[in-house]
Amino acid sequence: MYAVRLFSVRHSRGLERLYNMLESGLVMLAPVMKRIGYQRLDKPVAAVERAVKGFLFDCQMCGQCALSSTGMSCPMNCPKNLRNGPCGGVRENGHCEVKPEMKCVWVQAWQGASHMRKGTAILDVQKPVDNRLKGHSSWLRVVREKTEPPPPGKPKSPAAKPATATLPVGTPPVGTPPIGTPPGPASAP
Repeated sequence: MYAVRLFSVRHSRGLERLYNMLESGLVMLAPVMKRIGYQRLDKPVAAVERAVKGFLFDCQMCGQCALSSTGMSCPMNCPKNLRNGPCGGVRENGHCEVKPEMKCVWVQAWQGASHMRKGTAILDVQKPVDNRLKGHSSWLRVVREKTEPPPPGKPKSPAAKPATATLPVGTPPVGTPPIGTPPGPASAP
């Protein structure tokens, strides 16, 4: 599985195209799916999704797939389940601190995103995992989000805002005097 996961990251551009075609096809089928009922379709579609994404990405079926914005590297494979970037324990060789034999999921995500047409989506902040969706089809959730208005009283979820760039650990913010520098004269207002 791990080798296939690495293959998926290396071929993220092609998989991005394939995903976009699948999504377009599913959105076109939305009227049929709505007639059948999303609840009724959830188990069979989730089973197909689990088989395909489980093989290609070692998918954990969180129900909130972020593969298209994480370089085709599933963030749920991180031992710490971090969804918005690596922890501070990434080793110099790019491997995980918890599982030293495994490349950091986020190092892979950045590599995969660099090949993708919409690779800057990796900067979008991911929402925390909603465990109520675990095991459910994220494909059906995406179709519903793209084709149905939001429930009354609930605004359509805004697009995730790009994260601000972060400085490497130990780098002081711009304008901060180096450690050990005596404070300068106080500026008058």
